[in-house]
Amino acid sequence: MGKTFVGFGFGPIQAALFVLEAYRSKHFDRLVVAEVDEDTVRAIRRADGCYCVNVADQRGVESHAIRGLEVYNPQDSCDREKLKSAIADADEVATALPSTEFYRRGELSVAQILAAGLASRLTDRSSKPVIVYAAENNNRAAELLESAVAAHLDGKARAGLSLRAQFLNTVIGKMSGTVEGARQIAEQGLVPLTETLQRACLVEAFNKILITRVSLPGVERGIDVFEEKADLLPFEEAKLYGHNAAHALIGYLARPRGYH
Repeated sequence: MGKTFVGFGFGPIQAALFVLEAYRSKHFDRLVVAEVDEDTVRAIRRADGCYCVNVADQRGVESHAIRGLEVYNPQDSCDREKLKSAIADADEVATALPSTEFYRRGELSVAQILAAGLASRLTDRSSKPVIVYAAENNNRAAELLESAVAAHLDGKARAGLSLRAQFLNTVIGKMSGTVEGARQIAEQGLVPLTETLQRACLVEAFNKILITRVSLPGVERGIDVFEEKADLLPFEEAKLYGHNAAHALIGYLARPRGYH
């Protein structure tokens, strides 16, 4: 029986890393995403759950189609229930949000929805384990997300959280971006997410993402291209103060020269 993947947010990292790699692995029967942008939700549903991403390598840019995606808007009550049901059955979950602040933001926060979906399985010792990738650019994202989820659980479920779920930090040294507008998409030779959505996702081919070593018993990762590390901190600091710092420096030098 195949696995279930659930993602929160549908930016380039979710669409062209987590969902793409889950799809490529062929280990998942269900691919589910929570997204609050209604235009995106409608466009993917019109395309029967199919969307395209553009992946660049040294040879050029190649488009890839992902099929069978279920997309739900957590602000819609019916969609929210379907999302909670998917979380209750999930093997792997990934948050790819603008920042860790979004874990607790709003009356229907990501942490609250995650807790509601996980609650029943956390009190059942026979339930399968779940791993949660925290892909926000913060070296304590996993700990912050786990704390936010725990705050929405009662005592018994909270006690079972660390026994049935493991929250993993990530180091994502992958260039990614969104290209807006039909003219720019055409000029760059890209394929839009869907035919009715004039937005394209462009990422580099690199997919050797580093994650916290999985220690939860019974876990067999479906997304098997990621690399586990016992200590992520050196890699996190290299990424933030090397990779990201170099990009910042290029921006600082380019601006006074009038580059856009």
